[in-house]
This record gives sequence, structure tokens and C-alpha cells, in this order.
Amino acid sequence: MTKYAFLLVFAIIAVLACNGVSATNGMPEVGTVAPAFNLTTNEGKQVSLGDFKGKWVVLYFYPKDFTSGCTLEAHNFQRDLAKYEAANAVILGVSVDTAESHKDFCAKEGLNFKLLSDSDAKVSDQYGSTMEYNGAKLSARNTFIIDPHGKIAKVFEKVKPAGHSDEVLAALASLQKQ
Repeated sequence: MTKYAFLLVFAIIAVLACNGVSATNGMPEVGTVAPAFNLTTNEGKQVSLGDFKGKWVVLYFYPKDFTSGCTLEAHNFQRDLAKYEAANAVILGVSVDTAESHKDFCAKEGLNFKLLSDSDAKVSDQYGSTMEYNGAKLSARNTFIIDPHGKIAKVFEKVKPAGHSDEVLAALASLQKQ
């Protein structure tokens, strides 16, 4: 590697680091065991990933309760909830909001699936799904399909809320045929 090529690579890495982007995103890869977690639900109960062994899990991370994109994404998952249940899948939403905020969000928006509070962002970090916004650490909009054995089956990065539930259902159907 020439001196100039090295300097160019170094400059690119430095720019990415200053913008909060790492050279590796830290997300668990397809085929690996999904990172375990124990979080508080919108119902005030503790749940762990192990509680859903034998089921497909759609673990979606989102930035903030009561915001337009997050509300749209949640509504679409709610709209399709019967389809997920028919596919032996559960929906779990994760953000850094409190369990109380999640409770209020579910009540206001009519959501009947679990939202999990990751107030210290540790689980979001484990899944490579954190971002900074106005100095606050939030969950980044990524989704993971976890198979019934607890392994990552599919990863969706930087999802668009509008058609995401349809995209996840299609991937889930494809995975279940394999």
C-alpha cells in the first residue's frame, strides 16, 4: 500500500468515526446465536429472548415512542399481527423509552404486542442498533428475524417504516420454506 493510499484509508476511517459510524456495524450476523436479553415490557414484566424459544421472533428496534415513523411502523405490525401469529412468530419492539412510555404508547395506538424498554441501550448496542440524535442515544431502526432455535435468520438495516411489515412477512415466509 502506498503512502497516499494509506493516508486516504486513514482519512476515510477518521471521517466515519467522527460521524458516529464504525467500520463494522457490530450487528450479529445471520447464522449466529442471537444475543440474549432480559428487558421490561410495556406491561411492567420481565421477558427474555429464551421465553420465546420454539417461536420465530421479529425483534425490531426503533428510535422513539409517539413519533410519526415509529407510530407508522408499529401500526403496520399491529395490522399484520394475525399473520405473524399464524406464522408462529411474535413481534417485539425495542427502544430506549421507559416501560411507562411504552405502556402509554400501546394504549394510545392500540398495540397488542410487546414493547421492551432498553433504557440504558445495552441491548440496542449488542444488536449494533444505536444512534445519537441531539446528544441522546437512541435505538436505530433495524430489525432481526430470530429462528425458533435462537439464531439470527435475517437482518434488516436502516428500514423504511411504511412497507417494513410486508417486507418482514415475505422474508419470514421464505425462511420458513427452507
